[in-house]
Amino acid sequence: MRYINKKLTIENISIENIAKKYGTPTYCYSYDRLKENINNFKKNFKSFSPLICFAIKSNTNVNLIREIKKFGLGADVVSMGELMMAVKAGINPKKIVFSGVGKTFEEINYAINKNILLINAESESEIKQIEKIAKSKNKRVQIGIRLNPNTDAKTLSQISTGKKENKFGVNNKTFIKLVNFCKRSKNIYLKCLSVHIGSQILDFKPYEKMLKEISKILEKVDHKFEFIDLGGGMGISYDTGQKKLNYNKYTKAIKKFLKNYKSKIIFEPGRSIIGNTGTLICKITYIKKNEKKDFIILDAAMNDLMRPALYGAVHKILPSIKSGKISKRPYEFVGPICESTDKFTTLNNFQELKEKDFIVMCDVGAYGMSLSSNYNLRPKPVELLIKGSKIKIIKKRQKLKDFI
Repeated sequence: MRYINKKLTIENISIENIAKKYGTPTYCYSYDRLKENINNFKKNFKSFSPLICFAIKSNTNVNLIREIKKFGLGADVVSMGELMMAVKAGINPKKIVFSGVGKTFEEINYAINKNILLINAESESEIKQIEKIAKSKNKRVQIGIRLNPNTDAKTLSQISTGKKENKFGVNNKTFIKLVNFCKRSKNIYLKCLSVHIGSQILDFKPYEKMLKEISKILEKVDHKFEFIDLGGGMGISYDTGQKKLNYNKYTKAIKKFLKNYKSKIIFEPGRSIIGNTGTLICKITYIKKNEKKDFIILDAAMNDLMRPALYGAVHKILPSIKSGKISKRPYEFVGPICESTDKFTTLNNFQELKEKDFIVMCDVGAYGMSLSSNYNLRPKPVELLIKGSKIKIIKKRQKLKDFI
């Protein structure tokens, strides 16, 4: 986004024009930014040509997934619904990996029927369930085993998934036991070692430690893995001053690892592909003053963008039109829901605002709409894809009659 003649624009279209035509709140996605993100991701790791499986949980819009598929990406899914969405979007099943700790009988059965690349198992019970279903179908199913490398991702505790106290993966002892079990099985083909240490990671060192832990376990098992699934978690900068992940160092560490282990690398990026493509346009319904600050009451709420309430996440806020006049009072941006946690952020020295002005929340492409709900029986926003000077509705605004 950029300001042109003091008007904030997405690609070639002003926020004001979008808001007036499509209403608010409205999710918008920039196609140019999406294309740039995918090409940059590929470029960062081109030396070993990984299989890139987009994490569907980060954004479940089928039309966006179709655009992502055109760049040759696969999909990482964590439920039957996500798997069905990936298939509906046209993702090649041989580029789909199924992760998650609690896959049901129905989900495993569906994944086997779709002949996907990998089911990444996370427990002994799950592997035995996969074997049982595969045996009933007289099939040999390709799986991975998720290792818990006991690695601190240096991220929010709510999205850290690679420490021993987390529910994900298995420890070294169990991993070795399960490798031996799979090698004896006639219905399981063990193809992959999988890890995923967390989300919104900006420090390279946890990835370096993760690779060392993988190397240690590989030295203890007599098995060649065709794939090493390193998960995703690569963070983005939500604030101008926030540091960025050093992809160059991460690439060098992986190349060093691959000198000893000739496996195909799989990545499961979500946020790094879609995060900064999205914006949420909101309108100021009321401005309510108290002794110390002004409450900027928006028509968007925590049901539209859950991350601030759920994680304490902060998204940059921009006015749709620059005025140059700065408010002398702090602004607290809130929604209309009956929860004190329905708050986006508090800002000092922000531009003066008035009722009916439009503002924009930035970098909401990941875990924005995919975490949205109908809490307080509020309809979900419309979703738009912006491509140059063209706007495409990729999901219609919900109406109350759709769910009441």
